[in-house]
Amino acid sequence: MRQMARASAARSALLWIVVPAIVALPTIAAFPTTTAAQDAKTVVEGTLQAMGAAHLNAIVYSGEGAYGNFGQSRTISFGLSSTSVRNYTRAIDFTKPAMRETGTAVPIAGPRTPQPTGPAAAPRPFELTAPLGEGWPAQMEIWVTPWGFLKGALANNATVRSRKIEGVQYQVVTWSPTQKAPSGQPYRVIGYINPQQILERVETWVEHPVLGDLHVETFFNDYADFGGGLLAPARIAQRRVGMETYVALLREVRANPANLTALLTPTATAPAPAPPPPTPVASEKLAEGVYRITGGYVSLAVEFRDHVVVLEGGQSEARGLAVLAETKKLFPNKRIKYIVNTHPHFDHASGLAPFCAEGAIVLTDDNSKYFVEQALLSPRTLVGDTLAKSKKKPKVEGVVEKMVLQDQTRTVELHHVAGLEHSDAMLIAYLPKEKILFTADFNPPPVGQPVSPSIATLVQNIDRLQLDFDRHVMVHAPNPDRPMTKADLLALVKETK
Repeated sequence: MRQMARASAARSALLWIVVPAIVALPTIAAFPTTTAAQDAKTVVEGTLQAMGAAHLNAIVYSGEGAYGNFGQSRTISFGLSSTSVRNYTRAIDFTKPAMRETGTAVPIAGPRTPQPTGPAAAPRPFELTAPLGEGWPAQMEIWVTPWGFLKGALANNATVRSRKIEGVQYQVVTWSPTQKAPSGQPYRVIGYINPQQILERVETWVEHPVLGDLHVETFFNDYADFGGGLLAPARIAQRRVGMETYVALLREVRANPANLTALLTPTATAPAPAPPPPTPVASEKLAEGVYRITGGYVSLAVEFRDHVVVLEGGQSEARGLAVLAETKKLFPNKRIKYIVNTHPHFDHASGLAPFCAEGAIVLTDDNSKYFVEQALLSPRTLVGDTLAKSKKKPKVEGVVEKMVLQDQTRTVELHHVAGLEHSDAMLIAYLPKEKILFTADFNPPPVGQPVSPSIATLVQNIDRLQLDFDRHVMVHAPNPDRPMTKADLLALVKETK
């Protein structure tokens, strides 16, 4: 049996970046002995003063950065691949609020993946923004910076308590933004101020369709005076559910930059075309008791004697609910026993929650079983989705190499895809009687783009498993949507040679 993700859950992921050393933090006066009795406003104002940020309204910092490919890596848990951002710059206006990040992105390998080659490895422009109109999960990145946290605390009726952690007495400041979570619950932002009046860490929780109440921690290390008495951490790191997903190593920090407007102005691009109206959910009969459900990520509903199996839950709760509704319309008197997760990338796992609320058992690759199980079992107080409201305990089973779902009427085989760089937890489904193969993320490329090497890996696995099929049903429908065959798949392999 392949080792499950559980064995690696205790290890910490790291994003490695090397930059010149930053000067050491100067000595700062400690809290007076009466600090425990001080109110939050006094503590926060004292910290802003000690950090040289009492009159800070905006900031820009630059250096080197990296983002872990959270939810899209070959391994879904620890050991993320990442994207390095050269010439990294982040500008923040705390008065709007607004944020913009720029740089040059370069994908780098993870611990168990080779360095990308070809177009996938080419440097490309990097730009992220968090405008005023976006919700808290995007705005959060502004307020979990050291200066944003303290300014947010002053504006949002913060509270403070004293707490000793590993022998250090911290002033723990808590506040909530005006925005509320989808469930109606308030968000909480908590900061830890050390005896030197320096903010060391901020933690908060945001809603996530897979992970429920997603724990986000941001750490600040090696504070230094970057000029004019302004203290800033030389290293900022963020962890999500314990995985390090963001690192910035700072070389330059400027307070209230004169060119703030330019720094926050997005790169001029042609206006994005209006998104097409959502495609209505529809079902197409492929064989007796087998239906292809379209209108988003494609699913397959397969009828057995006393239950139904659904392959692929979709990219969101809304899509999961739509697939559920269509399946119930097709088979009104049968329960949905299993929902098959093709792989745990978040865009393929975000529709699982509604099925769990129905009592369906999630089948996922054994490499992702522990992660998917623990994610769906996490508290969901912020999400307010169907699973949270159902109060049901999700059930998850792992597929080790192969699982056969079978009764007197039907057989569905689930197979692990070996040697795949896209995901080490990929399942494909095969219906031998109907000669149908169902896969995710093995699509023909857009016109003019190279064929993914994943296609050759899929064909190698098909040959190894001796799967004899005529029709190839894909989660990502081809554009234009049309029936796909084994011949279509083999033709793609020839293009890679």
